[in-house]
Amino acid sequence: MSETAHYLLAEIERLAPSIGARSAEIEQLGYIPADIVDELRRIGIFRMFVPRERGGLELDFPDAAEAITALGRIDGSIGWTAMIGGGSSMFTALLPKDLYDDVYRHGPDVAVAGSAFLSGTAEATAGGWKVTGRWPFASGCLHADWILGLCVMQEDGKPIAGAVEGTPLTKAFVLPASEWDIEDSWHVIGLQGTGSRHVTLQDTFVPAGNFFDLRGPACLSGPLYNGIPQLIPLLHAANNLGMAEAAMKEVVALATTGHRQQRASGAMRDSEVFQLEIGRIQADIRAARAFLRAQVASHWDHALAGTLATNELLVEGAQMATWVTATCVRIVDSCYALGGSTAIYETSALQRQLRDIHTAAQHGMVQQRMFITGGALVLDQARQREA
Repeated sequence: MSETAHYLLAEIERLAPSIGARSAEIEQLGYIPADIVDELRRIGIFRMFVPRERGGLELDFPDAAEAITALGRIDGSIGWTAMIGGGSSMFTALLPKDLYDDVYRHGPDVAVAGSAFLSGTAEATAGGWKVTGRWPFASGCLHADWILGLCVMQEDGKPIAGAVEGTPLTKAFVLPASEWDIEDSWHVIGLQGTGSRHVTLQDTFVPAGNFFDLRGPACLSGPLYNGIPQLIPLLHAANNLGMAEAAMKEVVALATTGHRQQRASGAMRDSEVFQLEIGRIQADIRAARAFLRAQVASHWDHALAGTLATNELLVEGAQMATWVTATCVRIVDSCYALGGSTAIYETSALQRQLRDIHTAAQHGMVQQRMFITGGALVLDQARQREA
């Protein structure tokens, strides 16, 4: 681990008590307070993946994943916001070079929000496109400097044909956050502090140079920027692991107070049933952590070798992230159950961790259906071997 990564993890640890104490405030607001965002900027969260030549940290990916897990242990919404805000600076590497220079003209600490939903249309006009749309789940949009959307490209009201027959041409674009309308739409069960609101544009002119292809190529060289879709699921798994680790810590802390549940014959910590469950939870955490670290190391080796950008490795990473997420859900569910009636109160971290992990597990990147592509790939490879 680099000296820079050690510094970043030390800063996260230093901030943990003060930020963790404000989890209720973060939930009530529905977004990360500005002073906490400023602290995340200061320590370098938004420049983790920005190249060093731009003043960024350009962390090795395994170090960045450890930082996301550490932030997830503090609060699920903090980890999620860091994952989006930091990870988005890999996607900005796909921008045209002139636009990339414009985005980072004031320095490396740029926060980018956006939506992966194809929820807009772009109508051809002189010098660019007129864009209309409503995009959901734009995490961190309230503190973003730039916001990204996806559009179907049109001319005279009809979709332009894409490279694949029968499909329309689609592109991504970015605009300064000040040009977007942000709805008060984030009223949800978990990850409430991520501020993942709907963002909208109505017949807004977007210059042609602000559009780009999410499938690349990148305008930057280096291992972080030539297999971006393959790396993103791993960041989801890293944050989810942090939440699971925090839930175990919470229930163990409850037990060490000598807490005794109603009608129990003794303290929680002396119960063999409790000890069995904690042992099982710890084993699950160790397995999830080991799987994540092994996959991160493998992907990073491929990134360094320039061999990461394959469908097989995309599927492999998504499988890992989905399995780790499902394991983390099971861990947090078990911790919540062990917490008994004390866990149901709003003052309990366990109830928040339960809501946050279930919300995180609903994300398309780690949904159970991601196993389908893995299974299909296994069967296709088997057919090829037999042919």
